[in-house]
Amino acid sequence: MRTNQSAFFASLFLSRLADQILLFLVPLVVYQTTHETSWSGIAFFIEALPRYLVFPFCGILCDRISPVRILRVSQLYRGFACIAGVLGYAVFAGIGWLVVLSACCGVLTSQGLVAREVLLPQVFKHQKFERVLSHSQLADQIGVVAGPVLAALMLGCWRWEFVVVATAILFFAADWATVLWQRTSDFELLAPEVARGPWSAPIKVALDHVARLPKLKKLVALAAAENLVIGVTLATSAAMVTGVHHQSDAFYALLQTAGAIATVVILLVIARTAIPRRVLGLLSFVAICAGGIVAGVSPSAWGYAIGFLLIAGFDKMFSIYIRTVRQTIIPPRDYGKTLGVVIMLNNLTQPLAGLLVGLFSGHNRVGLVIVSISLMMGGSGVLALAIEARRRHANKRLSTTPPKA
Repeated sequence: MRTNQSAFFASLFLSRLADQILLFLVPLVVYQTTHETSWSGIAFFIEALPRYLVFPFCGILCDRISPVRILRVSQLYRGFACIAGVLGYAVFAGIGWLVVLSACCGVLTSQGLVAREVLLPQVFKHQKFERVLSHSQLADQIGVVAGPVLAALMLGCWRWEFVVVATAILFFAADWATVLWQRTSDFELLAPEVARGPWSAPIKVALDHVARLPKLKKLVALAAAENLVIGVTLATSAAMVTGVHHQSDAFYALLQTAGAIATVVILLVIARTAIPRRVLGLLSFVAICAGGIVAGVSPSAWGYAIGFLLIAGFDKMFSIYIRTVRQTIIPPRDYGKTLGVVIMLNNLTQPLAGLLVGLFSGHNRVGLVIVSISLMMGGSGVLALAIEARRRHANKRLSTTPPKA
């Protein structure tokens, strides 16, 4: 029996749809409640930091426990966390319940993300990995497209608590799709490694790979710089659209959807064409950097929208570049543990961006914060290119130098 790909990608879609609804709710509801951009940034910091700190432990778990089991736990307990958060709000009140339940779901999302990343090379080992990633990202992005639209429609009819309950149902549906895929598939997973030594040992192995492999170190630095721009965009988009540019919630939802559609179009192009990896990385990096500058300096909502679309549209292209190159560098036996540490290092700059927004965005300076972070990203890219060019030049000189007698 062939692997049931439809159920696998349906599970990914439903999980992302639910997660995106929560990501849409938190900054919008917090800003509407407090009317302060700084509080939106701090809420994003609290929401995002836990999900990235746990990545190394998620990677270790995926090497030692079946990633399918980890994926199911991730989906089921996100549903339970949503229900618990709503019950807590009903009993004690306070907008903090939305932030806390989103942080809990973020931790479980990280667990599911690493599990899927470990599963992909095993489930689709006979297919071109770039194409597999493109289809995976497409399922992911369709959820991102539908998430803001569905969230906006539900918020138009219901209070946010009922939207969170609907999100819990989506998480349970994602788990049902995973069960269906598991029962109709014939793939064989690699046997989990036998745990030896302390839990810190796998993290030391992963950190050694990051420090020892020059290409992996460069990927981590570039991804961290890119995620700084992504983080500041996520933390400020609701405030920029509804506050600075005085647009409606519907405009905000439409912009989120347009960004996701742009990403889907770009992913379809990648899936159907043979674009060199280096071109993927360079094009997406430059587009995201330029998008941040445009979004920060534009005086109009439409100018901000152009910058936002560049950032959102090319984010997944850069992700495909990073994930494809990373998969060829990390040793297969250490893939899970190293992946967890690498993803943490890549993404810790996202909550850092939220903290920077909370500290420095007062007095209408949020645009300046966005531009400054985008310029930092551009500078890191130029530095990485210079280091790579210098290394290539040194290697070329060594290869052309005749041996001494």
